Amino acid sequence: MGPTVATEFTPWLSLFGGALIGLSAVMVMGVFGKIAGITGITKGLTGLAPRVGGPGDRDWRLAFLLGLIAAPVAVLLATGSFPQQTVPDNLPGMVLAGLLVGAGTALGSGCTSGHGVCGLARLSPRSLVAVVTFLAAAVVTTTVVRHAF
Repeated sequence: MGPTVATEFTPWLSLFGGALIGLSAVMVMGVFGKIAGITGITKGLTGLAPRVGGPGDRDWRLAFLLGLIAAPVAVLLATGSFPQQTVPDNLPGMVLAGLLVGAGTALGSGCTSGHGVCGLARLSPRSLVAVVTFLAAAVVTTTVVRHAF
């Protein structure tokens, strides 16, 4: 069994980040009438979701995705270093995790941002079931990974 990695407690940064996520969700819904779920935004941009998006819908989706890429660059310019991240070096595990997340996103018709942030805010029963499923899977996965391997 490997060593347990402690996660730094950052309540103020977490509160600020959560507020920004909520603000972006409200802005996307208010300005474009769309859900700020990264899966739907990406599918609409790439044309992988039939009846989603269109020619006039491309710009905001592209700007949203570019914002995700630009944010760490903005942190670099403001602080002199990129945000700290820890990424496992277990490539097969990362591939498996990515495939499972992708399958879960397809099966659940959305991702944690779409269901968890936007769906719960709209009191969607489907999103509540999806979020409970996401959290249960996360608890089981974390328990198995941290205590069985």
